[in-house]
Amino acid sequence: MEELMGKLLGFITCLYLTLIVNAAWAQDYSKYSEEALKEILDDIAVVEHKVLVPMRDGIGLSTDIYRPKDASGPVPSIFVRTPYNMNTLGGNSLRNAVEAVSRGYAYILQNERGRYFSEGKFEILGYPRTDGFDALDWISSQGWSNNKVGTLGCSSTAEWQHGLAAQNHPAHAAMVPQASGAGIGRVGEFWEHGNWYTGGVERILFFIWLYGVDNPLRAQIPEGLSPEIRAHISQYNDLSTKKPVVDWEKQIQHLPVQDLLTNLGEPAGTFEEFVKRTPASKGWFEGGLYHDNEPWGVPALWFNSWYDVSIGPNMALFNHVRENGMDAETRENQYVVMAPNPHCQFNSLGPDMVVGERDMGDTTFDVNGMIYAWFDKWLKGDEDAFDPETPHVQYFTMGTNKWQGDEQWPPKAAEAVRMYLHSGGNANSLYGDGKLSMDAPTMEGSDSYDYDPMIPVKTIGGGDCCNGGLVIAGARDQRSIEARQDVLVYTSDPLNEPIEVSGFVDAVIHVSSDAKDTDFAVKLVDVAPDGTAYIIDDTIFRARYREGYDKQVLMEEGEIYKLDFTPMTTSINFQKGHRIRIEVTSSNFPKFVRNLNTGGNNYDEKDGVVAHNTVHLSPEHPSYIVMPVVK
Repeated sequence: MEELMGKLLGFITCLYLTLIVNAAWAQDYSKYSEEALKEILDDIAVVEHKVLVPMRDGIGLSTDIYRPKDASGPVPSIFVRTPYNMNTLGGNSLRNAVEAVSRGYAYILQNERGRYFSEGKFEILGYPRTDGFDALDWISSQGWSNNKVGTLGCSSTAEWQHGLAAQNHPAHAAMVPQASGAGIGRVGEFWEHGNWYTGGVERILFFIWLYGVDNPLRAQIPEGLSPEIRAHISQYNDLSTKKPVVDWEKQIQHLPVQDLLTNLGEPAGTFEEFVKRTPASKGWFEGGLYHDNEPWGVPALWFNSWYDVSIGPNMALFNHVRENGMDAETRENQYVVMAPNPHCQFNSLGPDMVVGERDMGDTTFDVNGMIYAWFDKWLKGDEDAFDPETPHVQYFTMGTNKWQGDEQWPPKAAEAVRMYLHSGGNANSLYGDGKLSMDAPTMEGSDSYDYDPMIPVKTIGGGDCCNGGLVIAGARDQRSIEARQDVLVYTSDPLNEPIEVSGFVDAVIHVSSDAKDTDFAVKLVDVAPDGTAYIIDDTIFRARYREGYDKQVLMEEGEIYKLDFTPMTTSINFQKGHRIRIEVTSSNFPKFVRNLNTGGNNYDEKDGVVAHNTVHLSPEHPSYIVMPVVK
């Protein structure tokens, strides 16, 4: 009887523990306070702080490890690597650690070299091909590891994963890169080099980002300290810097551009090197950026969003890996989710979401559920965890405000449709005569404006991030800039029926100028019946690169040139009664650096010249957009 009761008690205890574990897995930890989450983590995790994981050159990278207590055997690992301060676990990182450990994973946080408690010299993306590889070697060699590692992160914690995927480390079983465009160098027609450029024009966000991150005078502690002492120091000193607050609205006007940060008293660093490069400079191909001539060996679940910095390169890379992965398993296991949120705000998806000034309706998507189903499949070997019927492409269509699925991007049903720019010679401003239609031009036509780089067209909304508050991303009304005479506006008639545009939107513009070099900027806009003009996406191109980014060919007055822009990327259903609008101008500031129109280096110049720019609309030199219309 005693033996029977003992077995029964053991069974009940086992059942109880199983129920507890399952209950923990089912928790929505977003509703817990940080205090409660810390208590839970203390109960369920073995914690190691400030472990120096050795790299091949002897440098140690500071690593915090959270492992399930009383695990019955080796466990899989979720690896997060970041340049940001991770000394105090809080917010999303705390919730992620609790959720990962409660689901039976080791959760590993590591600072890139040269950041906080990690040794060495910082470099953007943190040496993913060596440091990332060596970190996986170390993780997979630990007695508590089952040799399966999944990488996870958004923005800078995602971008280094691309270079690592090219190494095809045997322990790198799966990856979840979110909003990871700054890890992409060249892929197809995108030569953006970590979002430093669009169409050969420098983006300003990284100038400001580098002010906060690239700090040659960072605080350090003595080498050779034990892990216990390092962890003790971290309790009262996180080695973080607090730089002077900058009025970026004022500072961004500073010329020459190359002195933007040193003018603040900063020592020269990464910015001063990068700003002198061109899209074809050798340096872009020597760092941590992933380029399309490299292999890719890891199944990936991608998360991107319409109002982020780099939706185009991300989707181009997704397509590239599906076609060029190292093996069939890699090629067949690339999945992507495209949401309407701004940069990294995937936790904000839900009912009644507003992005910028536009109501997106119910954007609810189980991001965490999908991530852990993915990891359960690849790291735990649970083949049934990730639904095999999941579409390879899941995307939110604005306008109709609904999620859709397809097996490719653009969707299979998308067909290329051209819409041409027309006018009677006065498309200047919202009040001009610019028209957009599917009819090709039948007569000569053109529109002209003067572009003064000292009075640039202001950026309002669109896809951006990380810029010191200069640009607030999202769907915002463009009418205040469409009122300018140096903005050409081409608008369709009200639509008799909805038109869904999902995929890459190409712009082809024929131009001329009296300047040696200038920029042309294009914007796709959805105009509601009340006149509100919501930005959908935009692109820009520097004319000197029209024959290739590895060439610089200046313009000659009187000559007409064809500019084929880097594509815009979106999913928008232009509703019945709405109108489709295209804007053309020569600046989009402070999202992009101003072209001073001299034909010189631009980065080392203070004085600009006014350019008289013309867009041509004739049968011989048409200007148009090509939209992937889903019928």
